[in-house]
Amino acid sequence: MIPVIMSGGSGTRLWPLSRKSKPKQFLALFGEQTMFQETLSRLDGLKDLQSPIVVCNNDNRFMAAEQIRDLDIDNSTIILEPFGRNTAPALAISALQAMQSGGDPILLVLAADHIIQDLTAFHQAVSIAKSQANAGSLVTFGIVPTSANTGYSYIQADEKNAVSKVKNFVEKPDLDTAKKYITSGDYYWNSGMFMFKASTLIAELDTFSPEIMTSCRQALANSQLDLDFIRLDKETFKACPSDSIDYAVMEHTDKAVVVPLNAGWNDVGSWSSLWECSEQSDDNNVVHGDTIINDVQNSYIHSEHRLVSVLGLDHIVVVETADAVMVANKNSVQNIKQIVNQLIAEDRPEAENNRLCYRPWGYYDSIDRGEGFQVKRITVNPGASLSLQMHHHRAEHWVVVTGTAEVTRGDEVMLLAENESTFIPQGTKHRLHNPGHIPLEIIEVQSGSYLGEDDIVRFDDNYHRC
Repeated sequence: MIPVIMSGGSGTRLWPLSRKSKPKQFLALFGEQTMFQETLSRLDGLKDLQSPIVVCNNDNRFMAAEQIRDLDIDNSTIILEPFGRNTAPALAISALQAMQSGGDPILLVLAADHIIQDLTAFHQAVSIAKSQANAGSLVTFGIVPTSANTGYSYIQADEKNAVSKVKNFVEKPDLDTAKKYITSGDYYWNSGMFMFKASTLIAELDTFSPEIMTSCRQALANSQLDLDFIRLDKETFKACPSDSIDYAVMEHTDKAVVVPLNAGWNDVGSWSSLWECSEQSDDNNVVHGDTIINDVQNSYIHSEHRLVSVLGLDHIVVVETADAVMVANKNSVQNIKQIVNQLIAEDRPEAENNRLCYRPWGYYDSIDRGEGFQVKRITVNPGASLSLQMHHHRAEHWVVVTGTAEVTRGDEVMLLAENESTFIPQGTKHRLHNPGHIPLEIIEVQSGSYLGEDDIVRFDDNYHRC
């Protein structure tokens, strides 16, 4: 059995904490591990488990690889999608890749951003689903509903409270319809988790979505191995139709089976659901960070950088980050994408990027910015290097705060210790390398007519970035 971890989402419904540059699956929202790591860790104890296949986008590839390494998982396969094409192409590619090493493995498809609290119940459901998949079924896990939730689509089963043929898939209902579903006992929440043999999925996709399979076969056949990543061919994958596995296969096949899952599942699709999943105080509050609250109930308060004080409010969400503050009624947080869309329309960086930006060599924090200048605190991991690069429109001053810096500046190579500095003139090739065993921290002051991240001409890069 091969776990397939779907990790391409942008997590905009948890803005401003989750953004495209670091979406929710790569955040530690419930403990020390990120949601992505928790998804992998909950597989511990399952039998005959092979190394996972992870499907993600190019921007998050190094985050995924680093978090897998932190769990000491070897031989994982990370497939990079050049474009988001929904779940059907992602699973088609995964099934084709899984069969390249021979055999016909079972694929356990999981989203990287779900919470499952009862691992025993989850493992039992996986075991049941495995026998169904071995028999040739396409298994979907149906969540035993706890409320008439209008935020989920539903699965109608032929039989109640048992492994059953799927009778119907239905879209997100209105409240009255959802209540009827719950009363009938015939419906489950659609979890988006699946299990099937790789060959079974491929055969059904060939039958019901042949265009997807044609594009996916070509994209994988023309893919390139880039470091530890499989980079799908951009042109052929661009032509692939975008469709969910539900629409592409599950609603048409006669092999669909639902396995009930009652394991404390939540897809953490909003701030209100994050509040529901978290440990609450006597006043039903969830509080993180430096906060002072008084006469506050049923609320989620999250502070990352500053003191946040809240007085005399009920049923609200307050989230503070280094560059944004979001305040909302808990009943309105499903509409937060409207805020993100407005930020995108105004071309504001807060839509996609945190002030703290992660790179394969480390990260940087944009401390200050004004007309013609920008200040960053840059942290370079031991042994890591930035690309050999040049800027057309800016010069840079570097001051070493901690560690030792090996600086390439034109034809010079120099070592800088703490409190030493250098100047990189505009148009000069340069590189920053950490030759030491501790993180290197520098303060960078940029000055020039244009300070955008796209003013980088790379001549050599250890991470194969353009």
